[in-house]
Amino acid sequence: MTPLPRVRRLPVLAAGTLALLAALTGCTTSSGDGVAGQNYQAGDGSITILAPDQRKAPGELRGATVDGQQVDLASYHGQVVVLNVWGSWCPPCQKEAPALQAASQALAPKGVKFLGINIREDGNRARAAAFERTYGITYPSLFDSTGYLLALRGVVAASAVPSTVVVDAQGRIAARISGATTKDTLVDLVDDVLSGKVPAR
Repeated sequence: MTPLPRVRRLPVLAAGTLALLAALTGCTTSSGDGVAGQNYQAGDGSITILAPDQRKAPGELRGATVDGQQVDLASYHGQVVVLNVWGSWCPPCQKEAPALQAASQALAPKGVKFLGINIREDGNRARAAAFERTYGITYPSLFDSTGYLLALRGVVAASAVPSTVVVDAQGRIAARISGATTKDTLVDLVDDVLSGKVPAR
């Protein structure tokens, strides 16, 4: 079995630093445009955990899902929620998709919810739906709007795809993974948030 890559756990960072890190990671071309094809600058899987006194609630995240249902992040208040930003056109998103699904199943008994944020599909719902079928994704995803990332401003930049954000039970952003992740890494991170563990300042 190939060993999992070592993940760097970064110290608590100010919001401005988080924004800068997010802008430098993800599925982007050399021009900074998030389109499929070439010159990807993938994130390194590094993790940032925010201390409780530095956590802020995201903006509004509600709307239609890939399968045409309605979902609202606010309805999950009181539960830890994992938000994953993805696009069907993004190779690292394709690579991490089975890990996200496996983590969602592993964490479900602890009451953890998953919500995808699908972006830059050019309105192609069939393409996004095919992605979910291919990788067996069972949790909902908000469909095709870069505008959803405004709710995560200061944590996830529009070019940072994939990114994963953990929202604590109080509805505040608690942690972020920059780039693709693995099941074990994500489960460990969520367990840290559930237990209230934060890195030393």
